[in-house]
Amino acid sequence: MKLHSLKITLLFVLSALITSCNNTSSNKIEKKNTFVKDNYDKKEVTILMRDSIKLHTVIYSPKDKSKKYPILLQRTPYSTRPYGKNEFREKIGPNIHLMKQGNIIVYQDVRGRWMSEGTYDNMRAYIPNKRSNKDIDESTDTYDTIDWLVKNVENNNGNVGVWGISYPGFYSTYATIDAHPALKAASPQACIADFFFDDFHHNGAYLLSYFKVTPLFGTPKNKPTDTAWYSLPNLKTQDQYQFFLDAGPLKNLNKYFQNKSVDNPGLKNNDQIDDFFWKELIEHPNYDSIWQKKGLIQHLKNIKPTVATMVVGGFFDAEDLYGPLETYKTIEKHNPSNYNTLVFGPWDHGAWARTKGKNFVGNYYFGDSISEFFQKNMETKFFNHFLKDKGDHNSGLPEAYVFDTGKKEWKTYDSWPPKNTFKKTFYLSNNQQLSSKQISNHAIKFISDIKRPVPYSEDIKTVFTPRKYMTDDQRFAARRPDVLVFETEILQDDFTLAGDILAKLKVATTGTDADWIVKIIDVHPNEIEEQKEGMQDHLKLSNYHLMVRSEVMRGKFRNSFSHPEAFIPNKQTDVNIKLQDVFHTFKKGHKLQVQIQSTWFPLIDLNPQTFVPNIFKANEDDFETQTHTVFTSSSIIFSVLK
Repeated sequence: MKLHSLKITLLFVLSALITSCNNTSSNKIEKKNTFVKDNYDKKEVTILMRDSIKLHTVIYSPKDKSKKYPILLQRTPYSTRPYGKNEFREKIGPNIHLMKQGNIIVYQDVRGRWMSEGTYDNMRAYIPNKRSNKDIDESTDTYDTIDWLVKNVENNNGNVGVWGISYPGFYSTYATIDAHPALKAASPQACIADFFFDDFHHNGAYLLSYFKVTPLFGTPKNKPTDTAWYSLPNLKTQDQYQFFLDAGPLKNLNKYFQNKSVDNPGLKNNDQIDDFFWKELIEHPNYDSIWQKKGLIQHLKNIKPTVATMVVGGFFDAEDLYGPLETYKTIEKHNPSNYNTLVFGPWDHGAWARTKGKNFVGNYYFGDSISEFFQKNMETKFFNHFLKDKGDHNSGLPEAYVFDTGKKEWKTYDSWPPKNTFKKTFYLSNNQQLSSKQISNHAIKFISDIKRPVPYSEDIKTVFTPRKYMTDDQRFAARRPDVLVFETEILQDDFTLAGDILAKLKVATTGTDADWIVKIIDVHPNEIEEQKEGMQDHLKLSNYHLMVRSEVMRGKFRNSFSHPEAFIPNKQTDVNIKLQDVFHTFKKGHKLQVQIQSTWFPLIDLNPQTFVPNIFKANEDDFETQTHTVFTSSSIIFSVLK
């Protein structure tokens, strides 16, 4: 279990910073393994926080002491391993260029994780008005850490940058709030912003596909440790669709988070739940004060102008797409004088930190050396400018560096979304077409069978966290009777979407609740040059249905995420769904398709389709097959590049 947990934790770091390339020669592996040890000194220290808690911190300093270096800091819940003064990482820092150019690289186990003291709080809430040293949050821990580093680490130049991907991205954003004067640059990457819209929830729907990772965040520890103290549920199958279908209501999964060790031999199903994150999920199904306090977006209104930010994300990031987009937009809106830039590429979660030459997301190929281009020409340039050079706003980087995932090329803009966009509305029709004019208000009905939910992928397997589906071929779904399909005629000209998408559905159901899923799809021509590699054997690029964007809305949250409302059976009802930004050109000869469905299993949990106050506590008899209706007065509003 120790090795298994180690593997899982390393996966979650999602960075090439701690991984090695298995397909290189033995000589190259030896050289790669020794670079950090040959060129850096390593020191492990504990840094005292203002409330007397000590945080384990690892410092890699260049052996060359002839000049001063900036400090690059990453705070992480995923471990600063390897532990021990003679144990070195194979790669350090945001990328290999910054590692080889010389920087002081620092990693820290955040409060309550691994070798650090204290109590861990999953997305610890920010405290705006602190009254004493007992009022701690991640901003105070970051401040105290930076303060110690600039005063105690030799050969530092007084400038500090922070970076991190995913959860470490959250800590990077956090560092900009009440920032230490030495903090000059921050790069939140795939940064979590709000757990009701990132990772474990999407618009109130629980992402069942992340069930397995719950103990990673919810298992408490009572002392520092260099060994994984949690274990992950063993589903004992490679068919997660069937596993969750057989499991039934969510409350039947409670048993995976109950301690049945010798210390608690009498525990049975529905007894005490020991995983505090699972408990938090099931006790707070709505967007209540617990989730609202954990969100960071509302606290990004007063970022110090001395802190430059580069927000990084991937257009096909299944885990944290909401976070980086909303982080960038919020900083931009409330801090217009700050240096704030956005980079979004054709990546899944954290892929920009890897060094694979060919850039695939799932089956789909986007080009060569895209991540390397980012690391050299954007990330390295950003940190060098603000930590080693002038540090003014003339960095040589654009406001927005974004990748057109249809044309497969980088573009630069002075704002994001670009200023030269307009809104284009398409309406649904009863002949499966998308029309620029509303023709009628026909009712299109389909049966949502609770025993046969629409799968999110045609793959039969169990995955740790799902990613590939973001570019999956959607033909398997288009051919189901419970998936509605609408598409344009073959495009006579290129059609570029740049920005968010709003689906304004008009729907009805025979039940009192339902989920609504909207997918935007690029239908490729029948005659097209095939990919030479990377495609699953049973697929071809010919007529490939590339999913460009998708989103779910749990129907009862259609008017408020805090105060759910039941549907009135058979009554036409408005359900609006915001889909996150895209930058994609539907090329001439392609078609734009919209799919609408009501289940997406087991990416999200099953909606009972009857209103219950808390789906985590729903009973078997709450689940009912219903007939849903989508009216052709529904519309999809796109942001289109002129």
